[in-house]
Amino acid sequence: MGKEIERKFLVHPRKWSDLGPGLVIRQGYLSASKQSSVRVRTYGDKAFLTVKGSTSDITRDEYEYEIPINDANEMLVDLCERPPIEKMRYRIVFKGHTWEVDEFTGENRGLTVAEVELKNAKEQVELPDWIDREVTDDPRYYNSNLSTKPFSTWK
Repeated sequence: MGKEIERKFLVHPRKWSDLGPGLVIRQGYLSASKQSSVRVRTYGDKAFLTVKGSTSDITRDEYEYEIPINDANEMLVDLCERPPIEKMRYRIVFKGHTWEVDEFTGENRGLTVAEVELKNAKEQVELPDWIDREVTDDPRYYNSNLSTKPFSTWK
């Protein structure tokens, strides 16, 4: 069993500078509840099926499997909740950690979130100056929730 230990932050708009090309991500949810979620994601020319358990503090169980891209594209269209999550992902290395900055498009346009994975829940991480505020504990920012209540509907 894999473990995902991560913190999530809002990001100042484009203060994180010009990073060059990102990678397009499309994802949808086959199932999402408080106990678990099952996600299909295309990431460039690869595709994955991911099962995640409920979050405890900043940790949750995670199982991820590569699947054929054609299967993933069919599932995104035919089986997943609408709307799909669409975003451009940038990776930024800062002070020994790799940050994944997701600039959302589609129904979540205007939202930019950065995540950093940690080795353990107590690990300290230095925050870059382009970080706005932490939203790790705010379930509105979970991708599974952005799929059913997109950022564009929050206002």
